Amino acid sequence: MTRFQLFVIAAALSFLHFHSRDVQGADEPRFKVEPQAVIEHDDGVFLWYHPRAAAIPSADPASPLAVMTLQKHLHVSDYYSGLFFMTSRDLGKTWTGPTEIPSLAWQKSADDSTIAVCDVTPGWHEPTKRLLAIGVKVLYTPKGKQIVVTPRSHEVAYAIYDPAKNEWSAWQFVELPRTEDKYFLAVAGCCQWLVEADGRLLIPIYHKGPAGEAYSSTVIRCSFDGQKMKLVEEGTPLSLDQERGVDEPSLAKVGDTFYLTLRNDLRGYVTTSKDGLHYDPIRPWTFDDGSDLGSYNTQAHWLTHGDDLYLVYTRRGANNDHIMRHRAPLFIAEVDKAKLVINRSTEQVAIPERGGEMGNFGASTITANESWITVGEGVWNDDARRRGAKGALYISRVTFR
Repeated sequence: MTRFQLFVIAAALSFLHFHSRDVQGADEPRFKVEPQAVIEHDDGVFLWYHPRAAAIPSADPASPLAVMTLQKHLHVSDYYSGLFFMTSRDLGKTWTGPTEIPSLAWQKSADDSTIAVCDVTPGWHEPTKRLLAIGVKVLYTPKGKQIVVTPRSHEVAYAIYDPAKNEWSAWQFVELPRTEDKYFLAVAGCCQWLVEADGRLLIPIYHKGPAGEAYSSTVIRCSFDGQKMKLVEEGTPLSLDQERGVDEPSLAKVGDTFYLTLRNDLRGYVTTSKDGLHYDPIRPWTFDDGSDLGSYNTQAHWLTHGDDLYLVYTRRGANNDHIMRHRAPLFIAEVDKAKLVINRSTEQVAIPERGGEMGNFGASTITANESWITVGEGVWNDDARRRGAKGALYISRVTFR
């Protein structure tokens, strides 16, 4: 065999080696997940719930100040304490708190009802260098039942954190029109929201009138000057005449497209928009093989990384029939943005199931290559404890390849 023939064979083998390595690389997961328990608390009095995190930039982009808001679930359905927060300066390795925020504690009204704010999602507002915590005002009876028969008993609420002073404001409320009908109840609970390039906010909310009809969802645009949030523009309502309608919408943007995921009692829905306010007709979430995603009556949230879009969700079909509404484990998978479907082959368990439910969670970007999924483990009976649930507050680190 000539030297030239040996050279050709060697070159061909080299090409096949590197080409094979590229193909293997393309098949590798584009992300990995690493769950960890930050707190374990199950005393039968309260559970830590609704943990959601946001990053406050620092001089080192790889080491922001992480702020996590959370509340006590008081073992009555949807009954929550005032707001607490935790902070970490080492990407969640160690934490300070939970610390109660006196200005955001319960308030008593004249009729002996309790005014509270829950389902909070924090986020950084770069133009004003403030952290915003957006949630929903609720009214409770002395026994913890929500009051929904008076206008504005549910309102879009927000508080402001000044990291330079380490101070929180009191709760404030976005003034909406037509609170006697369209916005009789207006809720920004468990909803991911966005800051636009000009500093205005896009906040997905759900709302309904006094007659007890199904919820509709809408994205509103608000201005924020560091002290006050004001309504600028309302989007087109999205409605579904099925069960309780569509609620708990969450918003993300990749490129020039806005993505909205919505909760419904029977299945999850998704839609897109080019301006953030006006959306295409909603469509059920499915896998890329056309089968139903199996997520229902539970919120879903987004993670983004560059041009990639991911959904975090719960679903049926994971040996989890013993979990209420199949609310564990938590999954994450890549979204096919063109087809608006979940790429089944990319699905990973973000936080494993061990008897507790995980329906009230958060998802947030922390650094350029790391995002967090945060959740409190709902422990409602001894069966959950026998399966291993300990009332954990979980962080699942999602790092991108």
